[in-house]
Amino acid sequence: MKKTLFIIGAALLFIACGNKEKEYDATGTFEATEVTVSAKSSGELRLFDVTEGAQVENGTVVGRIDAFQLQLKKEQLETSRGQLNANKRQLAASRNANNSRQLDLEKQLSSIRQQIANAQRERQRFTELVNDGAVPRKQLDDINYQIKVLERQLEATSDQIRSNNASLKDQSAGIGAQMDGIDAQAAGLEAQIRQIDDQIANTEITAPLTGTILEKYAELGEFVTTGKPLFKIADTQNMYLRAYVTSAQLQHIKLGQKVKVFADYGDGEMKAYDGTISWISSRSEFTPKTILTDDERADLVYAVKVAFKNDGFVKIGMYGRTKIN
Repeated sequence: MKKTLFIIGAALLFIACGNKEKEYDATGTFEATEVTVSAKSSGELRLFDVTEGAQVENGTVVGRIDAFQLQLKKEQLETSRGQLNANKRQLAASRNANNSRQLDLEKQLSSIRQQIANAQRERQRFTELVNDGAVPRKQLDDINYQIKVLERQLEATSDQIRSNNASLKDQSAGIGAQMDGIDAQAAGLEAQIRQIDDQIANTEITAPLTGTILEKYAELGEFVTTGKPLFKIADTQNMYLRAYVTSAQLQHIKLGQKVKVFADYGDGEMKAYDGTISWISSRSEFTPKTILTDDERADLVYAVKVAFKNDGFVKIGMYGRTKIN
């Protein structure tokens, strides 16, 4: 009788255990986006405010490499650029002065022509007065002499303008060629200055994202070379659980699906987070030895990432679980 009761009790316990709903569908470890920041320039670390475990904001300047020689080179280039600009201004002033002299001659020419026209009208008037005997002929002779003098001035000024035009054409071509050369040199200097500015900017060490400093690879005062790792930072606010599911589970999963994520602190202590499936591997792989799947007999599994907002308690590498259904 006792044996019969024991068998019935064991059967009921088996049925109860079989009907118990699973607490999770997949397991894995917590990961975060990690970035190793390397030196973009060579020189002594003049500033390096990096502490392992510290929180930094995206774009924060945490270090600076010595840029004294780069600053000196930039000053030399800027001095050369200033000299080129001064030379260009001198050439422009010379060309403007030549053009101004030519304009003055043309104004003189116009004035002489006007004087000749006025004198010719006076001559016409005095000719009539002389014919009428109203004025002596000497006044008419003086006007004729004045017109001849003005005509000689007009011819001389015209010759000077023609000569200056030919000279100005040659001078303008020469000045233009010199200014083009200066512009080419200035463009080259501008390119070098921009290059130096970029190199100086690369001496500043900034945080590429908001997160936690994981590791520090250099110290203040150390000489670093381009490409040397300086520190590693991770986005510990936006973390994800990398879990593994079987092909049978895969049919119930899609991108953007809302799931539950559980952080396992050991001794049965769990904490739940709202997560979203952000990535599903397109290829299967053999089950990692540290992962337990719903079907432990399944050799091939698919990796998935479940993104969630961390409240600061979840650490990289911790063991976690996810409930999909």
